[in-house]
Amino acid sequence: MKTNRPSLFAALAKKPVFMSIGCLTVQVIATAYFIIDGIDDVLGELRGSPGPEVLMECVVAFALLMAVILGAHQLRKALKEAERNEAALQVARGSMSDLLNLRFKQWGLSRSEAEVALFALKGCTVSEIARMRQSAEGTVRSQLSQIYSKADVTSQSTLIALFIEELV
Repeated sequence: MKTNRPSLFAALAKKPVFMSIGCLTVQVIATAYFIIDGIDDVLGELRGSPGPEVLMECVVAFALLMAVILGAHQLRKALKEAERNEAALQVARGSMSDLLNLRFKQWGLSRSEAEVALFALKGCTVSEIARMRQSAEGTVRSQLSQIYSKADVTSQSTLIALFIEELV
């Protein structure tokens, strides 16, 4: 009896990330096999000089290893690009709030830091933020310093610029 449920392979095939990781896994296994085989061949021919076939296998194994490394690097870049594109799409859909929450989560901001960051993005000064949050200016400065560090920026204007850049 046939069911209407898609197979696991069909479900994963719809997810390019899973397919890419699956392909990379197969490449890693093949690379390991060829490297082990090449080492075995070289050790087996240690009595004499390795023949051209053994040397070619070693070159192919090394080339495959380099391809796997480059493939993993490209996959990582593609995933980061997809993440940036997803963020841009959120902005395009008018979901600034979702974008802010996404960035704050990526940066690992606490609830208090996220609130201070939001006020900073609105252009509030340290004293205004402290007054609205009923906290000391030193506390706000410390929180802003943590926010800038986590967001990899150096000032309020560059923090704002991060979001404006995604809007433009």
